[in-house]
Amino acid sequence: MAEFEQQEIPFKERRLRSTKLRRGIFLLPSMFTVANLLCGYYACVASLTGGFDQFDRAAKAIGFAILFDSLDGRVARMTGTTSEFGVQFDSLADVVSFGVAPALMAYAWGVRSLPGQDTLAVEQISQFGWICCLTFLICCAWRLARFNVQGMAPGSSKYFVGLPTPAAAGVIAAFVHGLKTPIHDERWAMGWLVLAAVLGVLMTSTVRYYSFKDVPWTRRQPSLAIVLLCLFVAVVWKYSEVVLTLFASSYVVGGLVLQIVRALRHRVASSRTA
Repeated sequence: MAEFEQQEIPFKERRLRSTKLRRGIFLLPSMFTVANLLCGYYACVASLTGGFDQFDRAAKAIGFAILFDSLDGRVARMTGTTSEFGVQFDSLADVVSFGVAPALMAYAWGVRSLPGQDTLAVEQISQFGWICCLTFLICCAWRLARFNVQGMAPGSSKYFVGLPTPAAAGVIAAFVHGLKTPIHDERWAMGWLVLAAVLGVLMTSTVRYYSFKDVPWTRRQPSLAIVLLCLFVAVVWKYSEVVLTLFASSYVVGGLVLQIVRALRHRVASSRTA
């Protein structure tokens, strides 16, 4: 009996330690989500503060938010700690980081530095920008809600339906980081605000965008792939202004081009069978 009690105590201790470890694992993906939310909040504060350096810091914060957002889901799946609470928490954090933060930054960067703030033209541009950036925010929340309900594209896990919210926010952040100087021309301000509205429309569209979810990140890769990845990281680090702007723009335009190609192929196939 004494020997049984001596064996029972270590078993209880191991079970208790396992339970604590399990609770700690659940905290791990949530920590990445909190980091995502923190970056979004910092981007909002920096955009409201304004200034040459503050806008660039806000753009970098959104970039880090994209990184943390891509990690929280992967960590949750790898550790088996996915939960409905984590999904909803992640979506709420994304509304701040990829909806509120880029909308504020797009408005402040494109309107607040225009000359003649008291003129009627600038006032009208400000009102137009308010509507465009609000459109971006509403479409972001709409896109996240639709994704929670519908998920990926029907019959495929390789494509998103509509432009992903991190990609839309990444386009705005990449342009701000690449150009840095706020807009001082009314015509460029109008084009910039229209771009924000177009990105919002693309988020709620049915255009398919590649998700990169089928890339085997956890499997063994050839040495050449590792070398190319290191070179890409080095190029991004050295020439981030140009590379990130081109990459974000190419992703958005590429999805549109592929959608047009698929539509043309479908029309040609339909005409042949008719």
